[in-house]
Order: sequence, then C-alpha cells, then structure tokens
Amino acid sequence: MALSHRLELRQGQGLVITPQLQQAIKLLQLSNIELDAFVEAELERNPLLQRDEGESEPAGEVEAVRDASLTQVDAVADMTAGREMDSPSDDVSPGERATGDGAESAAEHAGGQIDWSRAGGGGSFEGDEGYESALTDVPTLAAHLRAQLVQAALSPARNAIAEILVDAVDEGGYLRLDVIELAARLGCKLEMVEEVLAVLQGFEPVGVFARDVRECLALQLKDLNRYDPCMAAMLDNLELLAKRDMAGLRRICGVDDEDLRDMVAEIRSLNPRPGAAYHSEPAETLVPDVMVREGLGGMWHVELNTDTLPRVLVDQRYHARVSKGARSDQEKTFVADCMATANWLVKSLDQRAKTILKVSSEIVRQQDGFLAFGVEHLRPLNLKTVADAIGMHESTVSRVTSNKYIATPRGVFELKFFFTSAIQSSEGGEAHSAASVRHKIKGLVEAEKREADVHSDDAIVEILKAAGVDIARRTVAKYREAMRIPSSVERRRLMKEAV
Repeated sequence: MALSHRLELRQGQGLVITPQLQQAIKLLQLSNIELDAFVEAELERNPLLQRDEGESEPAGEVEAVRDASLTQVDAVADMTAGREMDSPSDDVSPGERATGDGAESAAEHAGGQIDWSRAGGGGSFEGDEGYESALTDVPTLAAHLRAQLVQAALSPARNAIAEILVDAVDEGGYLRLDVIELAARLGCKLEMVEEVLAVLQGFEPVGVFARDVRECLALQLKDLNRYDPCMAAMLDNLELLAKRDMAGLRRICGVDDEDLRDMVAEIRSLNPRPGAAYHSEPAETLVPDVMVREGLGGMWHVELNTDTLPRVLVDQRYHARVSKGARSDQEKTFVADCMATANWLVKSLDQRAKTILKVSSEIVRQQDGFLAFGVEHLRPLNLKTVADAIGMHESTVSRVTSNKYIATPRGVFELKFFFTSAIQSSEGGEAHSAASVRHKIKGLVEAEKREADVHSDDAIVEILKAAGVDIARRTVAKYREAMRIPSSVERRRLMKEAV
C-alpha cells in the first residue's frame, strides 16, 4: 500500500482555558491576605487601576505615584502636553500583561524565678542564611500538633473542638483559653471539651496544652511515671522552691533531705516551655470573610465582610488621556492590554465575592442546627451536596471553602469545618452524621455495668442496624479505637478485676 499526503479538515469541541480564566480560578482559593497582596501587585503594574478609598485623592499625588512607577505610559501622557516622546525603555516590553502572582508576594508563663536548667529559649542566628535554614528545618508548633491531630482520628465534633484548642496554644505550648467559656460558646458539654483536652495533652512534646506551669510539669512527670503524692505536693508549692525554702518543702512533702534533693533535681530537669523548641510564627489576627448573625424569626443573615474585599476602579479619564497620545502599534497594544487586564480584575473580584456569598449561604442553610444548638448537631455534608444545591462544580466549591473563614455567634470557623462524613441509614432514610454514630457507640459502652452487659463489636453493629444505622464492623472498631475505648475482651477483664 503506497503512502501519500492528504489534507483533511476536522471539526471538534474542546475546552480552552485562557490565562485570564486561570487567574480568575486562582483568585477563588486565595485568602483575604493573599488576595490583598495580589491586588496590590496589580495596582503597581497597571497604571489604569486605582484603589477605591472612598475619598478622591489630590490629582497631583495620583500622578506622582503613576509617574514614579511606569515610564512608558508617562512618555505617552507627556506627548499630549507637547513634549517629545522618548523611545520605550528596555525594561518594559510593549504588550506586557500584568499577571502577577499574589500568593508569592503572614506567653509568658509563671515560675520565672526558678532556675530551669533545660528551659527552651529563642536561638540566635549569625546571618539570614542560618535563619532561613531554621525556618525550613523546624516546623511550627501548630503544624506539629495538627499532624498528630490527624492521627488521633477524632469524631467531627471533637475534631472541631480540638482545632480551636490548637489555635489557642501559645509559643510556649500553653493553652490560653478557658474551657468553660469554650463549652458555653459551642453549646456542648464541658465534659466533652475536657475529654478532647485530655487527648491533646498526650501529644508531643510532652507538656503541651497545659494551662499553667504546675500542670505542664505534672504532665511531664506522669509521662516519666514519676508523679506521686510527694511530687504533687511539691508542684502545689512551687513558690517555696523559687524561694529555696527547703525546710518548708521537706515538711510539706514529708521526705528527708536526700529525697528532697532528688525531687528538686527532677523538677529542674523538666522543660517548662515545651513548645519553645518549635519555630514560632507571628500571631496574625484572623479576619473572617463572611459574617453570620441571627435575625428575626430564627433566620440567619449572611453577608460578606467588606473590610476584606479590595476595591479597585478603572481610571477611565487616565485611559482616555494616554490613548490619545499613543501613536505606534506597540504603545496602543500596551494601553489596550492594561485596559483589558484592569476590566478583567474588577469583574473577577466582583464574581469572586458573589461566589463566596452564594456558597456560604448554602453552608449556613445546611448547618443551621449547629448555629442554633451546638457542635453535636453538625449534619453530614460534602462538597457535592453544596455544589448541586447552588448549581456549581465541586471543584469551585472546594476552592471557595479553602482559606476562607466565617464569623458566627459560636465563633470563627473555616468553611471546611462544616463538611463532615456521613453514615448511611439502613432503612433508606436520612444519613447519620459520623459524630452522632460515635456518640451512640460511646453511650452503649458507658451503659455496660456488669461483665454480662459488655457488647462486642459485632453486637454493637447489630444494635446500630436495629436503630437504622448501616455500619460495618471495621468501622465500629475504628471509631471505638479513636475514642480510646478498649475492646470487649479488655473491658470484661477490667470489670472482673474491679470486682
């Protein structure tokens, strides 16, 4: 069969993502800080963009800023005044588009009088290279704790509480939050918050999430299996140790001189600032993107936080001025590109704000039970449910909920917080939240009073299926282990030993 050349025409459909569309998609997932940096970079690049400050600036100041930042447009504008136009500068290429990347461009403790021999301290660096190396090698304390939180596999409700507690840990590793106030704000039982805190206090480094120096040292002593009544008495009287009142300590602890010296040596070998070994990042005020408030009739009003939205305008007067002075094709192309980029940015910012408001309103509608009654009433929710309800793609919802925060009467939460897994109903009804299923399992175990009452994992599966929860045995085992509940064999053995 002979080979031959042939020309054919084919018609087809395809999706072409332009650079501007890619930037519009990227704007959706930027946080308010990253977005502000991106817009600031565009303002520096594009002379036709102007920040809307609400009040007009003196014309002379605006012109001075523009003249200092752009040379080519300055030459075009000067020509309208009758001056000779210089050739375009080499550092600004004609037709250059503004496509900056904004994402590349954000406690003290008690007991200071004691001579802690192993207390962590801030290191010093001889140069910027050593400092950058330290930032690269040493993770932040919050990142280290969150990595362990993933391994803990807590229920959605308890994981939400844990996230708030992690955010409240200072650079020394101490918890700077009142658990009673947190329980009241979230509408949950104080016992639930304390259970989550007990789990977090088992994280590394030992001693984190302590509320004072005494609790921090006690956690470390318990980890070393050295916490006894004598040590507890010494920790209750740390002020005597700071004053070096050994006679008073010896009398209170009920030990002799040799034992007291050993106890003091052990105390001084501990680290009262367990979080100091990790890189601390500057504290940033969390500014919510969306605000939710309760209205009349139990309705929830959702509105954007306008303080986080950068407002920019296209300076039409300046565009008309420089357009008249542009004569060469290169100059006309440059001005046209600046105008197109400016119009695109204004439109994209407006579309981004509308999309965030639309997604947030649907999330609030889905999770109104949490807002009204507390964290135990979180409904199972996924990206597809929200996307189908508002007529958007799941990827769009995912981008919108990344790095966005919402202020509610129960606190400020990331939008991702409201998405929880679901357990299907065995009767074909509404799905059950994983948090509520864990609560049922815990209730069954707590109801076991005798050895004969202990339920195996298979028995728990049958009980839950009778209650309309379709769950597998391995899921029950996973939830039980995540809640630190022993197996049925271990629970029977513990009950037998108790008798």
